[in-house]
Amino acid sequence: MWFTDRRSFLVSLAALAGCGFTPAYGPDGGATALRGTIAPDAPATRDDFALTRRLAERLGPTEVARYRLAYTITTTSSAQAVTTDSITTRYLLQGEASYQLIDIGSGAELLAGVVKNFTSWKASGTVVASTSAEDDAHLRLARILADEIVTRLLAGAASLPK
Repeated sequence: MWFTDRRSFLVSLAALAGCGFTPAYGPDGGATALRGTIAPDAPATRDDFALTRRLAERLGPTEVARYRLAYTITTTSSAQAVTTDSITTRYLLQGEASYQLIDIGSGAELLAGVVKNFTSWKASGTVVASTSAEDDAHLRLARILADEIVTRLLAGAASLPK
């Protein structure tokens, strides 16, 4: 029984090796062209700053700007848990980021999309604690949206002009 499982495993590996799969950051991966070449628009809000910081962590700081990343972040918060005394104890923070990857040389839009996600925070305790929890929720949401943008950029990197 063990030998047949082993053979099946080796055959599966051989099939995977021949399927054309290439790691994004591998020698022939499309994502290597994005590393250090994307210049995001200048941040204006705390969410923008958190997003661009995470983009730099994931894609590296801009060394030679070949692409411009235009983005717009929209967030909305709403009460998620309310006590019988009408006191909100938890808030939901929803966010949406639209993005466009633009070739700086030609001005052509190469990749575009919208990513959405959410997070929440507890609003009980002192005003300072609640404000700090809200700030942390904004930071987490911006990082999540940046990670989703990077994932989409990596997925589309092979289609970019060389």
